[in-house]
Amino acid sequence: MKSRLLAGSAAALLAVIGVILVFSYAQAADQRAVQNLTPVDVLIVKAAVPAGTPVEAMKASLATQQLPASAVPKTALHTLGDAAGKVAAVDLIPGETLVAERLVAPEELKTPGSVTVPAGLQEVSFQLEPQRVVGGRLAPGDHIGVFISQTGGKDGDNSQATKLVIHKVLVTAVQRAPQAAATQPTPAPSQGAPAADPADTALPNGLLLLTVAVNDVDAAKIVYGNEFAKIWLSKEPLSAKVNGPRIIDGKEVFK
Repeated sequence: MKSRLLAGSAAALLAVIGVILVFSYAQAADQRAVQNLTPVDVLIVKAAVPAGTPVEAMKASLATQQLPASAVPKTALHTLGDAAGKVAAVDLIPGETLVAERLVAPEELKTPGSVTVPAGLQEVSFQLEPQRVVGGRLAPGDHIGVFISQTGGKDGDNSQATKLVIHKVLVTAVQRAPQAAATQPTPAPSQGAPAADPADTALPNGLLLLTVAVNDVDAAKIVYGNEFAKIWLSKEPLSAKVNGPRIIDGKEVFK
């Protein structure tokens, strides 16, 4: 009888201890979850910033936003206080969190024209609008396809045609007009998940000046296209599939 009472008491005691442990663990888990969701102020890119832009000139393109602590990278910047004198190492894309690695000293930036020109090739430059240059998302070292469109063929007719005339051209330099600074203040974001910012859809302004490395024949084609026709570019990596030369006119488009 006494042994059964002792066993029952021990079982009850263990049950109470179990409840206390489960409650303590759940409470600690809740505290950890709340800690991870604590909002932290970080800098978010709200408008495109070209590589090489000084920190002092990109302030209007940044905004402070609150994100959960668990979603913030360890190197995320909360202010630009320690970044004076630095420049953007790469193009900064709207919506990304600004991290320390994106800012470097000016002498560390790979300057346009630093791409080695392969032996036997020459460089030629031309200007285009951003929509003709993959939205302005080209950098030295990329490879492009060069399309030329013109009206009128060899026989002097008025037909219109486009052709990808040069494949996988090496870009050696990209120069662009500076972005216009935003003048309207950005409202303070609400606590919690970030909302979509209309400024994220901002387009690059002005013309881009590209320099490419080509042989003499292809250089002449680019000059001709720039002088007498229209040029459009694609980003064409070395691994891109080539289906052969083809002239695209109205009949081909609607086949």
